[in-house]
Amino acid sequence: MLMLMWEGSPLFWTFLPFLFFATSSFAKHYGGPAYDPSAWTECQAEPEAPLYNGGILTNKFPVYKPVKDINGDMVYSPTLSLENLSPGSIYSFSSWVRVKNLDSALVTTTLKLDTAYSKCIGSVIAKKGCWSFLKGGFLWDSPSNSSQIDFQSSEQTKRFVDVEIIAYSLQPFTERQWRRNQFEGINTERKRAVMIHVVDKNGFIVTGAAVKVNQISTDFPFGTVISRTILENLPYQKWFLERFKTTVFENELKWFKTEPLPGQLNYTVVDQMMKFVRKNNLIARGHNMFWPDPIYVQDWLENMTAPQLQRAVKFRIDSVMSRYRTEFFHWDVSNEVLKFDFFEKKLGPKATLDMFKKIHREDPLTTLFLNEFNIIEQCDPKANVDSYINKLKELKKGGVTLAGIGLESHFSIPNPGFMRAVLDKLATLKLPIWLTEVDVNRVHGLEEQALYLEQILREAFSHPGVNGIMLWSARSVGGCYQTCLTDEKFQNLPTGDIIDQLLLKEWKTETKRGKTNEFGSYNFRGFLGDYKVSVIYNHTVFNSSFSLGRGVETKHITVHV
Repeated sequence: MLMLMWEGSPLFWTFLPFLFFATSSFAKHYGGPAYDPSAWTECQAEPEAPLYNGGILTNKFPVYKPVKDINGDMVYSPTLSLENLSPGSIYSFSSWVRVKNLDSALVTTTLKLDTAYSKCIGSVIAKKGCWSFLKGGFLWDSPSNSSQIDFQSSEQTKRFVDVEIIAYSLQPFTERQWRRNQFEGINTERKRAVMIHVVDKNGFIVTGAAVKVNQISTDFPFGTVISRTILENLPYQKWFLERFKTTVFENELKWFKTEPLPGQLNYTVVDQMMKFVRKNNLIARGHNMFWPDPIYVQDWLENMTAPQLQRAVKFRIDSVMSRYRTEFFHWDVSNEVLKFDFFEKKLGPKATLDMFKKIHREDPLTTLFLNEFNIIEQCDPKANVDSYINKLKELKKGGVTLAGIGLESHFSIPNPGFMRAVLDKLATLKLPIWLTEVDVNRVHGLEEQALYLEQILREAFSHPGVNGIMLWSARSVGGCYQTCLTDEKFQNLPTGDIIDQLLLKEWKTETKRGKTNEFGSYNFRGFLGDYKVSVIYNHTVFNSSFSLGRGVETKHITVHV
């Protein structure tokens, strides 16, 4: 379990900001490797050098031997033998991969201990004639210290796929080293140095003035889903509004809810929820415009001809935009298109692209998202990082410019090494990345859910490519989908305590108090967001405010007294 005894120490949390402020390379300063975020998404004639110079695989060579693949065919597959693995350590794995006898194939990397232990740790769509970069990882949770890594095609439609690998690497991190790299990421990407200068009306510096700094809002959007039950539930509203400024509707805006029968529109509940959003100065994601999962496609759509379905799609977009144009800052245009292809089968391969274009014409300033599950949660032959990247590139090639990457993030047991590796590859696209529906499966107990939720949130918040996080924890009449943050009386569960610890304490700048030095300045390092500054000079309080955005340079603020 990813638990660190030292993190519970009050002294650790007290001194951590000063440690970060004193060095720009925390992981290196305290020993242990710095995580390498390098990733590539284009197939290359020549591979790059192995990360970490190969790590513990330096001077190790794969064994190519005939094995049975997913189809039962005998193929030549490379195997890497692993020794001296450390239980509880996180391993970052990478390799360059190509296939020999097919144009392309999805190659999966599997960690094997014996016939009973097999875990996918990464995948890549490899091609013939060039090298593709596979990046993944795993938490070693076996008492054994040896294993092997196999590479095989995981596509049943492709036969006799021979795989080659080169420039492979395996780098171990202790739990403490992994956490230190997370802290380094947070300190670099989510915080910034500030210097406040105090001057009098004649422009002279003021020394010894009392300075107080309060963070009044955070720059990083962190929110949670709500359902219609919040509308008349004052305790629910109070609990929610004390923590969040960003939200999304659970089911109320989905097509099967707003138009259950053709032409019979019902936006009553959505209108009420939008009033709640406006009244409380919230921002909301639009979820979702289309969802091709057969379970949620209305019966009356299934038997339509292509022209009829095209008109229905247009009517859906027009009806939503006529009411809520500019109201949502994001739209999940199509949910889970890697898994389900209802619209593509009916309307052709450009169905999703056409949806993006239609919505963009109606609401050109809103970022339009694809939204997928099992991208960062675990290996999936349909929904994997390379398939997702290819779909996003296809949209860009078709003319979509304002696109975002939605990661649903429905986890069972998180795999931090795999999750970070996938985020690294997605981040190369330079598009906004959001975790849109974070939860942990209810099969786990409350304490385990809280532990896993914390791991997911720390991994996401520390990654520079992640722009926002949404939890999927709405309380409805029957409870929650998978993860509740409170009980029915809106008292925190262990998961809710984790949210409060991170959101209200650890990831928010505590009130700063001090005095200007001999140069008339006061400095600190704080989380990005909006701040209020109060300066006391000659028994008078002077107030000012500023916004702290991303940047590598120190932010300079001048307060006149």
